[in-house]
Amino acid sequence: MFERILYPTDFSDVSKKAINFIKLLKGAGTKEVIVFHVLDERVIDRIPPHSGINVEGLKRNQKKQAQEEIRAVADELKKSGFDVKTRIDGGIPFREILKAEQEEDVSVVVIGSHGLSRVEEMLLGSCSEKVIRKSTKPVLVVRR
Repeated sequence: MFERILYPTDFSDVSKKAINFIKLLKGAGTKEVIVFHVLDERVIDRIPPHSGINVEGLKRNQKKQAQEEIRAVADELKKSGFDVKTRIDGGIPFREILKAEQEEDVSVVVIGSHGLSRVEEMLLGSCSEKVIRKSTKPVLVVRR
């Protein structure tokens, strides 16, 4: 039923909690998990040009840290018997998740949600909420 899962992660605790649900889907026929992380370009874009911060160095460090974290997640899922593909892209997270959903032709998206209140969601927005509204595939949301 859910042969290919897209698992977008920001490596937060709630995001890692979703791994347990992915493992449960093994019994429902899941064979492959695409572990996906988005380097949020908005973080870098907020740095003033004349701040003295080495932006390219910061980008390299972010990517290196993401590669280490994604490798650990992939290893855990491989030990549970999944075929695992990893992917790190840059951009605005919800947009990149929706794009990857289509490119990877997944069966379901499994995403963690920080459980913002409706007021916080209206003011701040929520990546998982936007994915739920705009996804063309089923979305399993794991809450805090």
